[in-house]
Amino acid sequence: MRNEHLISNADDESGLQDLSARRAWIGRFQGLLGREVDELCTITAEEMGKSEWEVLSTELMPMMASIKWHRRHLRRLLRPRRARGGALWQFAQRQWVHRRPVGAVGIIATWNYPLQLLGVQLVQAIAAGNRVVVKPSEHAPRSQVRLLELAREAGLSEETLSWTEPTREAGARLLAEHRLDHVLFTGSTAVGRQVAVSCAERLVSSTLELSGRDSAIVLEDANPALAADSIWNAVVMNAGQTCMAPRRVLVASAVHDDFVKQLERHAEASDPVRLVQPEEVRRCATLVEAAIRDGGRCVPEWQGPIDDRSLRPVAVLDCPAESDLARGDHFGPVVAVIRCQDSREALRLHRQVDQVLATSVFTRRPDRVAAMMDALRSGIVTINDCVIPAGHPGTPITGRGASGWGSSQGVEGLLDLTRPVVLSRTGRIGRLPTGVPGPGIQNFLRRMLRREGRRG
Repeated sequence: MRNEHLISNADDESGLQDLSARRAWIGRFQGLLGREVDELCTITAEEMGKSEWEVLSTELMPMMASIKWHRRHLRRLLRPRRARGGALWQFAQRQWVHRRPVGAVGIIATWNYPLQLLGVQLVQAIAAGNRVVVKPSEHAPRSQVRLLELAREAGLSEETLSWTEPTREAGARLLAEHRLDHVLFTGSTAVGRQVAVSCAERLVSSTLELSGRDSAIVLEDANPALAADSIWNAVVMNAGQTCMAPRRVLVASAVHDDFVKQLERHAEASDPVRLVQPEEVRRCATLVEAAIRDGGRCVPEWQGPIDDRSLRPVAVLDCPAESDLARGDHFGPVVAVIRCQDSREALRLHRQVDQVLATSVFTRRPDRVAAMMDALRSGIVTINDCVIPAGHPGTPITGRGASGWGSSQGVEGLLDLTRPVVLSRTGRIGRLPTGVPGPGIQNFLRRMLRREGRRG
């Protein structure tokens, strides 16, 4: 490949010219993805066991929206910003904050949305001016390597973009052997802890996008049909392998029966789905069967796994709030439905789980949710919808605690892959003396501080 499209590496200081080259790369990458839509849909559908429509709607469409958003807003977000509002004694100084690349970024890619999640993180890292090395998932090597090949074809050198073997061992070697300045990891909380320890030992910053064990809360004034439709769609989306899908539904008694009637209709019509990890099929089965033994009622009637990779999505009605299923530590298309007396009890049950990423609230009065936001503790709160609004390219996905830290996607995700550099210029007129000033100037400064104190 000729070098006229080569993206400058993180040591380059060419400023606006470098930014223009990165925007041009985004445009070429967008064009190649558009050209290869059919191939990407076919490869990913075969590899992940999902329909081509699901690949198109949940992978390629959100990724393309993010690419277009970055191309449109990149210059505005990364241009130098004048720092205003300085003190009187800084009269001679002018300050600008520049956004510079962090350097070398390692991406440990996840498998559940192999194109969308890796694609957005890759675009943000390159758009910010970084060099990138990717560890593709062992569960999605064909899809992710093809995506990386297209990114390289769009005009990246091997120095700017490289990737490892798609194995578990390669992830550990990436953290231990590569000189990295920042790590992006998406995956389970258990593995995220290991990544955090490895990064801390080397003083490497990180973004951890870990899973939630989230709630959907249906308040007494909700539309039960809308709530059931949205929640069930999120439960079965991507075979339940979505980090912010609801694991439990907390339903106010006033609408419980109507909601359950609508949910049963969706559940009975659901077809079996294929999961990527057989151990998750077994875990879902174990949790559902335990909840049934404790008094839960399964819809549709529980028949067990179809095979070691497939099961039919189910909702466990009247699920005991203290059951392991209600705790939500699973990654598949099963959900606990719990009757609550009111919003206060729903919040209490919601707060018993400390791993929150996205919470959905269904109500005809959206103003009620604003008063609940702090109590929900979630980085994403959706009103009368589940999961889908989180795909907006300009908003961040931000975990806390066991759901991770740092931001991916949106403005915050892009800026997290840069470092602020303050450029200060001091003029000749009005600058402070470098030595000890005379009594007159000292008294003037004392009077100024007293006056500012009185204004406080």
